[in-house]
Amino acid sequence: MRPTIFDASILRRHLRRHKIAELPELKRLLGTETDLTVFRKLRQLGYLASYTHRGRFYTLSECVGFDDRGLWSHDAVWFSRYGTLLATAEAFVLASSSGFYAHELADAVHAEVQEPLHHLVRLRRLSRAEVDGQLLYTAVESDVRRNQTLARRASQAVPLAIQSGALQISPDELKAAIILFYGLLDEQQRRLFAGLESIRLGHGGDTMLAEFLGLDAHTVARGRQQLLDLDVVGGRVRRQGGGRQSTEKKSPK
Repeated sequence: MRPTIFDASILRRHLRRHKIAELPELKRLLGTETDLTVFRKLRQLGYLASYTHRGRFYTLSECVGFDDRGLWSHDAVWFSRYGTLLATAEAFVLASSSGFYAHELADAVHAEVQEPLHHLVRLRRLSRAEVDGQLLYTAVESDVRRNQTLARRASQAVPLAIQSGALQISPDELKAAIILFYGLLDEQQRRLFAGLESIRLGHGGDTMLAEFLGLDAHTVARGRQQLLDLDVVGGRVRRQGGGRQSTEKKSPK
């Protein structure tokens, strides 16, 4: 008896038309009950498995048009140039200049990433550290990790209102806006602003703010301590009695 010949072109035509399909559908098209038979034909055609929906969907490389992040979707099913969700999460974190919080990465890849991130940390393929009360995922390599953490801390050294997620602007535009705002403040206000943001950042905040705003770290520390001690003079830059005395002469009685 001659063996049954399965025609891979049947799968190609179907996937070109419908873009994606699940394994049971492809098995019916080929007329086989064997998963391995389908995968042999898919390998001949060059296929990709989705990284969402537990990898249940398949497509052909020729059907995909990846965006600049290496992602592509059809009917809310997502595929990645990097393959699996684990590999995609790792690639995104390593390519980021400031690392990723888990919720940010989930938004970027349209999938839950807590478990993949924890697994990557266990495998020592990624590192993590607490920044501003949240776990920041970064590269393992020390210099890259340090730069990502510094960039993240610097980007967060801004007032809460400016950090609103509704503001869709670039880091350079954000920095320019902060420097413009900072330049409008008087001497005491600048010191207190830097001190407040240093308190928010926590350990290393004085240095971060000094670098970001071009201040001496001791000035930031002074502003921080003034706020903690509630030692703030309201309504004037200098304490009462400071500055040049008035030269206006009083008229004789």
